[in-house]
Amino acid sequence: MTTYRPLPHPEFRWNAYRLVPIRYEDREPIRAWRNAQLEVLRQAAPLTAEQQEGYFQRVVMPLFEQEQPGQLLFSLLENEELIAYGGLVHISWPDGRAEVSFLMDPTRAADPEVYHNVFRAHLRLLGDAAFHGLKFNRLFTETYDIRPAHVAILEEAGFRLEGRLRQHVRLAPDTFADSLMHGQLATDYATAFDSAI
Repeated sequence: MTTYRPLPHPEFRWNAYRLVPIRYEDREPIRAWRNAQLEVLRQAAPLTAEQQEGYFQRVVMPLFEQEQPGQLLFSLLENEELIAYGGLVHISWPDGRAEVSFLMDPTRAADPEVYHNVFRAHLRLLGDAAFHGLKFNRLFTETYDIRPAHVAILEEAGFRLEGRLRQHVRLAPDTFADSLMHGQLATDYATAFDSAI
């Protein structure tokens, strides 16, 4: 299995879930998911298959050879089936911090209970990679305020609201959304998850 150089383990497991370094074969499902959910992403237009292939060749695949890559992307599997992806992005190695990214299969995401369970599993496993594996100090997120259920899961998982950027993104010609900034320290993760292990 291909893994990232700084990771001490090639995968992270919890119950039926397995978080593995992003797989090349997952590029097309991920592209379809991104194109179906533009309203919650910092992506201006749909991606073509050629753009996705180029991104994987130029950006994603070289990450595996770097000592301190700028991002670590993962595929999330449930019973060995790809259900979501995300990772640690905008990494600052000197500061031991990264932004959390997450996107799941929109068909599954339509079920609030499934979304809750999968996102929680992702946060648990990603936190394991970040805080236990890489010894990071901090994770952070940016979420548009049109996603209250997503925000509630973040806060349930130990992320704390740290700020609101008012009318930060334009969703339509006359519609803006606030960006909510959440942070989680290693100690927050330990309180939210380690005691439950």
